[in-house]
Amino acid sequence: MRNLLMIAALVASTALPAYAFDTQARAAYVFDQTTGTVLLAKNADQPLPPASMSKLMTLYMTFEALGDGRLTLTERLPVSQHAMSYGGSTMFLDTTDRVAVEDLIRGVIVLSGNDACAVLAEALSPDGTEAGFARMMTERGKQIGLTNSTFANSNGWPAPGHRMSMKDLVVLSDRLMQDFPQYYPLFAQKEFAFDGRAPQNTRNRNPLLRLNIGADGLKTGHTEEAGYGLVGSAKQGERRVIFAMSGLASQAQRAEEAERIATWAFRQFAERHITEPAAPLATAKVWMGNETSVNLVPREDVLLLLPVLAGNEIPAEVIYDSPVEAPITKGQQLAELVLHPEGLPERRLPLVADRSVARAGFAGRVRTAAQVLLRKLNEQAEAAAN
Repeated sequence: MRNLLMIAALVASTALPAYAFDTQARAAYVFDQTTGTVLLAKNADQPLPPASMSKLMTLYMTFEALGDGRLTLTERLPVSQHAMSYGGSTMFLDTTDRVAVEDLIRGVIVLSGNDACAVLAEALSPDGTEAGFARMMTERGKQIGLTNSTFANSNGWPAPGHRMSMKDLVVLSDRLMQDFPQYYPLFAQKEFAFDGRAPQNTRNRNPLLRLNIGADGLKTGHTEEAGYGLVGSAKQGERRVIFAMSGLASQAQRAEEAERIATWAFRQFAERHITEPAAPLATAKVWMGNETSVNLVPREDVLLLLPVLAGNEIPAEVIYDSPVEAPITKGQQLAELVLHPEGLPERRLPLVADRSVARAGFAGRVRTAAQVLLRKLNEQAEAAAN
């Protein structure tokens, strides 16, 4: 049996203009990392050509290799003919070079070097080829939660089947920040003049980095097939927002839309304190216990991200299997609080027992059984009378 109990007047939620926000991007996904709230999803699960934004996966696997000792930052890697053959954005590497891993990483992040990606890929590939590394990328992506990503190369060069969704790009960015905080500051680097050989390619293309809005990453992308895209992140106060967008028509439109999304995410939403630990939100019936009920309370302070102009109530329900069988331990999760803020995804939070309830002794169990039997007899009598 499932019990759904309505909780009234927890916090504010009304239909507001903030929800009407749309983007010119073909696909987009906006995520508030601090509260785990999805603020916008437009074609977010659709696999699309990611262009250079897929270089984030190569970087993730490079950071993993640094962590387990397969690479070091000072190690110098050779440049193959295949890596040197790439056009587009490059570090202008050639087969006479041996390049430090740290320089290759900066070359990927700041210069979007297609050749740098290929050098790292061939070094980490099980068969020494970029194609072998791409197969590793696809498999590792599945392991870390990328559900709509398939890689054909290391750098996003146009290729059949090379696809990522905007949601996957945000999931990957979140993992980069969480798993490798020591390397994340590299994404905020605005310039990198490698060996002085490419003066026309020294500046980070991320337009957010120069706007003084807390932006510190992550990666732009562009091909004729994909259009202009960006994976961005910014932090203001205690809040961090990560977003991905693709399919824009020009660099100017990408810059404009990136600023617009970041500004909207920070200005139109704010954290609201919902309730405190030990504040009972519902009561659950107890079966075969020395008490007949137990209070359900949140495990910790509950914060919810809501529109700044919200009203006074939010629909909510408590869901649990009833009755709860004793013994029960204080702090044991017994239920979920499901919040339904209008215009935003539902939020599920654990509710726990506010105290321990021991199993009843023999006399108590007999009394409970007798009460249940009597209730069933009464229900049968009422049904017969009707």
